[in-house]
Amino acid sequence: MTRYGIHASHEQIHPSVLLATVRRAEEAGFRCAMSSDHFSPWSSRQGQSGYAWSWLGAALEATSLPFGVVTAPGQRYHPAITAQAIGTLAAMYPGRFWAALGTGEASNEHITGGGWPRKDVRARRLRECVDVIKALLRGEEVSHDGLVTVDRARLWTLPDEPPPLVGAAVSPETAGWCAEWADGLVTVNAPPAQLRRVTDAYRDAGGRGPLHLQVHLSWAHDDETAGRIAHEQWRGNVFPPPVCWDLELPQHFDVIAEQVSPEQVVKVVNVSSDLGQHTAWLHEFAELGFDEINLHHVGQEQDEFVDAFGEHVLPQLKGAS
Repeated sequence: MTRYGIHASHEQIHPSVLLATVRRAEEAGFRCAMSSDHFSPWSSRQGQSGYAWSWLGAALEATSLPFGVVTAPGQRYHPAITAQAIGTLAAMYPGRFWAALGTGEASNEHITGGGWPRKDVRARRLRECVDVIKALLRGEEVSHDGLVTVDRARLWTLPDEPPPLVGAAVSPETAGWCAEWADGLVTVNAPPAQLRRVTDAYRDAGGRGPLHLQVHLSWAHDDETAGRIAHEQWRGNVFPPPVCWDLELPQHFDVIAEQVSPEQVVKVVNVSSDLGQHTAWLHEFAELGFDEINLHHVGQEQDEFVDAFGEHVLPQLKGAS
């Protein structure tokens, strides 16, 4: 049965406001949450980028929701530090935390000044990080020499059970590769046929564990406002890889998005003032076999979205309550 939650977008919302939002979402009937982990926003218009790991501790304490985070070890984060962060939250909040591991984006990782590796190198680096993190969460002492270097690292605070390490993928090829090591898969909304290819690739390659989906949506009381919100906040996010992986600054995204039309935005964001339409879209995603669907309203004002979906959408979704 699908569980429905809320996505906490640190790139768009001050962390204090975001904490109040997830508390409100729990009261409204959302049953889980996930968080982005960015150093900078996708656009200067978004204007925020709080530190996810500090915030996650507060959010787990302030609610009873399970949380996930999508993060990228290997450049901005040394894998031993990522393992320590994961292990500490899992020890404090057992059974309520998962981490999705991806190869990252230059917009967050360029800050180290070490250059931005090719995609194939990033994939190999992530695979090394996965092995390091898993070994550390098992309580092993780890030394490793490769694309990342680890010297006699050991975690002294461990959870009773290692939390799930989920693979992050938007293509069938990456999903199939994640099946080698992941305890689940997370992806973002796309046409149903594309999502089916991604999830089938993961399962066909032996992938186990739950399937997570992040749904980008824009809702307002009228279609014009919903469309304006999506275009204003999310038009820098219409570009497929490798563009979205390789641009470094919010200003870069702003420049290439200058000519993006509202019609292009609705291809990557579910835009409608009709709550019944949003319900139908979510039903369709659930029918694809996703175990957890987290809703990301791309606007910066979240309260009306939380209240409206809590009252009118979640009760119509099988398993939401």
